[in-house]
Amino acid sequence: MARRHGKTDPAPELHNLVSRNVRTLLEARAVQARRKTRADRVADAITRFTGSMRFVLVHAVIFGGWLVLNAGAVPWVNPWDPFPFVMLAMWASVEAIFLSTFVLISQNRMAEVQDRRADLDLQINLLAEYEITKLLTLVDALAAKAGVEVTERAELDALKQDVAPEIVLAEIQHQEERIEATSETGPPVSAPAPSR
Repeated sequence: MARRHGKTDPAPELHNLVSRNVRTLLEARAVQARRKTRADRVADAITRFTGSMRFVLVHAVIFGGWLVLNAGAVPWVNPWDPFPFVMLAMWASVEAIFLSTFVLISQNRMAEVQDRRADLDLQINLLAEYEITKLLTLVDALAAKAGVEVTERAELDALKQDVAPEIVLAEIQHQEERIEATSETGPPVSAPAPSR
């Protein structure tokens, strides 16, 4: 292993794997960025600006100046929106409507991206579960061939079974319904450990 800046670098194979994964992630983000419509880009730019301190400072200056000028604090300025500042309230309301719409547009697109990432995570987890199940089966067969006695046979046999996602989802829904029912009638009872 090579040393750099006083630290040991990871193995080249690991470095190559990490580099490949990072490259794949960045390429996927680039594809998503290219798929944005012009409206999405405008909504993102506005949302980024409205979520910054510059936006707060600009509004503090505009609203503060509006209030000072229309409150009669400057003698040579004739107030065009005297107290109770109806025009200012109208402009602020219209701005709030548009800004909330832009934020919702950005959030909806981010939710779609999160859904795709969740789908990817689910696929990777299901693949990992399948591979681990096969590895357990293989290790159990090797242990049996070598004459190694397994003390927790029932637990191992349960772990070697494939997990069907639809059964897990049905169990989650069943447990949620049970907890909702018990919360309406009294304190929840501790749930048993999920079976595979």
